Amino acid sequence: MLRWAWTQLTSMRTALFLLLLLAVAAVPGSLFPQRPANPAVVTQYIKDRPEYGKILDSLQLFDVYASAWFSAIYILLFISLIGCVMPRARAHWKALRSAPPRTPRRLSRLPEYGTLVLPADAAVGPSDAVRDAAAVLKKRGYRVDIRDADGAMPSLGAERGMLREVGNLVFHTALIGVLVSVAVGGLFGYRGQKILIEGNTFVNTLVGYDNFTPGTNFQSSWLDPFAITLDKFEVRFDRESTRQFGQPIDFKASVTTRDSPDAAPQQQILKVNEPVYFGGTGIFLVGNGYAPVVTVKDGNGNTAFSGPVVSVPNDAVYTSTFVLKAPDAGPSQLGFAGFFLPAAVKNPDGVSYSFDPDPLNPQLNLNSYYGILGLDTGTPQNVYELDVQNLTQLNGRDLPAGGIVLSGGQTYTLPEGKGSISFDGLKRYIGVDIRTAPGQEGVLIFSLAAVAGLIVSLYVNRRRLWLRAGANKDGRTMIEYGLLARGEDHRLAPEAAAIRALLVARWNLAESHPAPAATVTASSQKEH
Repeated sequence: MLRWAWTQLTSMRTALFLLLLLAVAAVPGSLFPQRPANPAVVTQYIKDRPEYGKILDSLQLFDVYASAWFSAIYILLFISLIGCVMPRARAHWKALRSAPPRTPRRLSRLPEYGTLVLPADAAVGPSDAVRDAAAVLKKRGYRVDIRDADGAMPSLGAERGMLREVGNLVFHTALIGVLVSVAVGGLFGYRGQKILIEGNTFVNTLVGYDNFTPGTNFQSSWLDPFAITLDKFEVRFDRESTRQFGQPIDFKASVTTRDSPDAAPQQQILKVNEPVYFGGTGIFLVGNGYAPVVTVKDGNGNTAFSGPVVSVPNDAVYTSTFVLKAPDAGPSQLGFAGFFLPAAVKNPDGVSYSFDPDPLNPQLNLNSYYGILGLDTGTPQNVYELDVQNLTQLNGRDLPAGGIVLSGGQTYTLPEGKGSISFDGLKRYIGVDIRTAPGQEGVLIFSLAAVAGLIVSLYVNRRRLWLRAGANKDGRTMIEYGLLARGEDHRLAPEAAAIRALLVARWNLAESHPAPAATVTASSQKEH
């Protein structure tokens, strides 16, 4: 039973099936949000779909690439490929060291068959003819084995295209290398995300990340001690095209970097698809937006919050969600929720909206709340959402005080003496993905090797040729030869014609009708 199971697992059919199954198993990773990339989105996804969200979570569909079933397919494919490659490598090694198969008794049954006649005055006997043919075939890349060289009917066996199986083995070995490289990256690499506002500096430590996903065997001491400061972020929008007016053309972040605390600062440019590297760690630009600078004072006149607040863009004109929590405000904690508009205008109904992504008329439209924010309960909260269940609303379009509308430099006094909020300025921010994958060079190398091996296995044909010579009573030397392909080979007939032409040139034979005589097939031989 175990031998049968091993045979099934290590068959090429099973390996191909597992490879296809691995590709299918990766599809849910694109359909559902993944917890390692954005746990807050996963939490909200489950919350919005209570009827089946927890079922999907129990099936590990929110962490596909670390799930038990994906890992099982991965490991089975790894074992299957090893089980396929090892026996085939041993068999091919034996085939390389062994002689070509024995000469068939009836060469006329081969797909490509032909005969040649050497006249008596050529003084080329059967043994010499076989040796001459062996020299011709060796120059053409065949490995040749002469049989019964001094006998009455010497023959030879020749074979070429052994590189085809080498390419096949390289392809499968490279697939194993890709799997190993990916596993190395998953075990010893890491990935993290960080929101970086203009003027702020990120130091590569665990506490500096907004989200950090380490590999299974990753150690925090392996973090490169670099620092990066966002000096300025510029976005260039299309201002000439009528159909794509306002579409982003270029994103450019000017940053100051240090490879270590003692290193000299360097000025670099971070762009989309042009990351900044610190050794094996890459920083990739993945997002951007606006961070309004606000100041919140509480009812006691103390500053409860002051600084930039990250807003989350919702559309192409950067209409952004804005949430601010001020737990240090007194006597009541304060919360603000609304949206930021880079270029605010009003429609005929009096509703504000943004008509352009550039900050032509920045404006904050907010509702305010007071009460208990619940930040000290130990329950994690999404920083970009405000839970108003235990809060009392102060401002809103439906309340007598109305909503808060702030342009740059304006201050609004909250009702009931709860304090004030001012819109002091505007900064940009970028979202960066910071990751290191120790096995990515291996993935590239093995992927190229796999492609090269596949090309060789597809375009190199494995062929066998046999040739036999004998002496006629009148002194002529009679030669017959046949070719056989291992697998389908539409170039076997041209190969037979090319070898015939080389043999004819070797013995200076004159053929009155070389084209029809170039190849005599087995079917035509049977007709004669």
